[in-house]
Formats: sequence, structure tokens, C-alpha cells
Amino acid sequence: MTAINSIATSANNTSATGQNDHISALKFITCGSVDDGKSTLIGRLLVDSKAVLQDHLAGVQRQGETDLALLTDGLSAEREQGITIDVAYRYFATEERKFIIGDAPGHEQYTRNMVTAASSADAAVVLVDATKLDWKNPGLALLPQTRRHSLLAHLLRVHSLAFAVNKLDAVENPALAWKHIQGALQAFAQAAGITVRAMVPVSALKGWNVVDAHAGWCGYDGPTLLQVLEELPNTPADTALAPAFPVQWVEKFSSSSDTSQGRRVFWGRVAAGTFAPGTAVQIFPSGQLATVAQVLDHARRPKDVPAGTSAGIILDREVDVSRGDWILAAPTPAAAPADDDFGDTPAATPAWPASRELRTTVAWMDDEPLVAGRVYWALHGHRWVKAKVKAVVHKLNINTLAEEAATQLDPNAIGHVDLLLQEAIPAAAFSQARVLGSLILVDTASHKTAGAVLVN
Repeated sequence: MTAINSIATSANNTSATGQNDHISALKFITCGSVDDGKSTLIGRLLVDSKAVLQDHLAGVQRQGETDLALLTDGLSAEREQGITIDVAYRYFATEERKFIIGDAPGHEQYTRNMVTAASSADAAVVLVDATKLDWKNPGLALLPQTRRHSLLAHLLRVHSLAFAVNKLDAVENPALAWKHIQGALQAFAQAAGITVRAMVPVSALKGWNVVDAHAGWCGYDGPTLLQVLEELPNTPADTALAPAFPVQWVEKFSSSSDTSQGRRVFWGRVAAGTFAPGTAVQIFPSGQLATVAQVLDHARRPKDVPAGTSAGIILDREVDVSRGDWILAAPTPAAAPADDDFGDTPAATPAWPASRELRTTVAWMDDEPLVAGRVYWALHGHRWVKAKVKAVVHKLNINTLAEEAATQLDPNAIGHVDLLLQEAIPAAAFSQARVLGSLILVDTASHKTAGAVLVN
């Protein structure tokens, strides 16, 4: 009843303030090395925030003690081996906010699952196990997975990153360990160009500084991890850019007698900009021009729809549009020179130029290495094209952050790769547009997801 009352209270606050809704809900992941305590931390968040019912809590008792990790490790293989394999999502709410948690696996071989979770997250909490580090050494080295997951979160434009240093209660001198580990994390983040929102010393097992503060422990008197999460911003949508919309599904309603506009609805999620009636658009790849006649939200209500939101678009006329096509902002007409009465009309400037050659950063996830000459299927939006690896330019050394010459990318490596596509696509830099700047590579034989691609 306590958990139900807590959620009910949160719902009442939502209606009163309008802030604690599905839009402001924070989607965050926990990541880091294996056995750093990620599942236990989430279990502690759920239990101490009163988000777990008593019957559920009774089901995770082991020898009279509550095994918090079992609240997220639901697969039988995970419970047998005591590890996280797949991403487990859990939901809870406080009086301040709603949360969607993704518990990402720490094993190197499951890095692909972590990438999947991070691609849609607003924030990442990277756990660091103090007992695994040479905490007495001021120049201690961080674990490779700590570095890898932090870099991946940064590359995937996860908006906020926080470090939680766990298991400090299990070392001889928690204050000294916290000081040295905090220094190592700050040095790493600065070298990698990562902005860190917060660093918090925690004990997930005992609950210190997770939900409830443990004043003065390790010399830390800052906010608890939950307080940090309640203040983190959501990832801003790319609303300031030119409109772009990948078509996912075409709905036909030809029985309509209204011939003043097209009689099909193109459904999908707006990738960039805002779509409103009257927006001039161009269909990719056909190049046909049209005007948006009507925009529907997810409940089929006429409404302007911004980036990050599902929408249905009806054009002013019948245009050949299929799943995988893009509806983009119309090209900007170029002005002809005032003193040239006989010259050709300059070509219009496309809002989203299409290209066949891409310079990219690839997080490689297949068991087979990435080598030049290989051909893969590439998925951009909802469009499939063939992609050939022109060259592996270099790979990133996650320990030194140096760019090293390479001829291939091994499993779980990160590097720069030049791709040549069979057809042009309206790709943009990932730093500019999250959806238009990302692709996935799929093996043409095994159909496994082989790599996450970020356009440079």
C-alpha cells in the first residue's frame, strides 16, 4: 500500500504542476564494469523510494536477506550466473519526478546491449567499484569498461553523465579512496572531453547516499544520487533544425470524399524541426515537392508536432511516398545575380543534402572484425541501403584516448571508418541531428546487428 500511495501522490502532483508527466520522465541507464553493483543500485533506488510492493520484495529473499540485484535480473540465466545479460527496464516515481531505468550489462561481450540502451537515454550513471581499484594510489588507473561505457555514452550524445563510486564502505579508508578515485575520474573526463554532471560516493548495499543521505561520509556533503537524478534535464529535441520526417507506415483512407488534399497519412516520428500545416516539403528520394495540409498527433488530433514526437502527415496532393522515404523541408531557392539576365537559374539549396560517402565513428559489436571491403546493410531512419567499408581510418585506444592506426576494428572497439553507400541518404553530423546522423550496420548473411554508426 505504501508504494501505491507514493505513486498516487506523485500522480496528484503531476496534475497540479504539469511537470511530472511522460515527457519530463527521466530515462537513464546504469553502466560500468561487471559486478560494480549496477543491479544492486537500482534495487536500492526502487526499495528506498517505496516503489516495490511487499510481495515482490518477498520474492527476492535469499537466506533471510534481500538480494536487491534480483529486482532487475529477471532472466533465469542472469539469476543462475549472478550477472546482467540483457537490458532490464524498471519504472518508479518520486514526488518530484518519474523515472525509466535501464540496467545495462557490464560484460564486454554484451556491449551491444549497452549501446542499445544508451541510444535513447537522457542520462547515464556510470558505477565505479572502489574495491577493484588501487585506491591508495593518487594516479590509479580506471577499469577499461568504465572508460568504454563513459566514452560510448558521450559518443551517443547522452545528455547527462554522472559517476557513482560504489562499495566505499568496503575499503579501509573511504575518504582517501573517494579523493583518489574522484581525481582519476576528473582527469579522465577532462582528457576525453566529457562533461560530468555529478560525482557521488555511494554504498548501494547499505543505501548510503543513494536515496537517503549519509552525512559527512567520505567528507561528502553534496546531494544524494536520487537528488541528482531529479534535477537532471531531459535530452533536448532537435526542434531548431529544418523539418525532417522518416516515413514508417503509410495509412490509406481512399474512401474519403475530400479531394482537396492527399488521401493517405504518413506516420512516423519527427526527426528534426517542427511540422505544421503549410510547411513546404520535398520527398526523398523522388524529389517531388508538396505542402503539408494537415498534421496529426499520436491521438489523431490536428496539432503542430515537434521533433521527438510521433505524427501523421497529410500532404496537399497525392505524392508517391513509401516506408523508408523521408519528408524533408523544401530546398531554399537561390537568388539569381541582379546583373545577369541570361544566366541559368542557380540550383536551390537542399535543407538536408544527400550523400553516398560518409565519414563516421563506429562502435563495433559483431564477433567478426570490421575490415575494409566488407559490405553490410545500413539502416538510416527506416531506409535500408547497402554500405561498403572503404577504409578503417583509425581506432580509439580507450586507455590512452589516442587515435591509433588500424586496418580493422575488433569486437567492442571504437574507431573512425569511411563508408560508401549504394544510394545517397540525407545524413547529417550526429552532433547536429541525432536521428539523421545515426545508422546501424547489419550483417548481410547472419542478419546480426554489427555496428552502431555516428556520422562525423
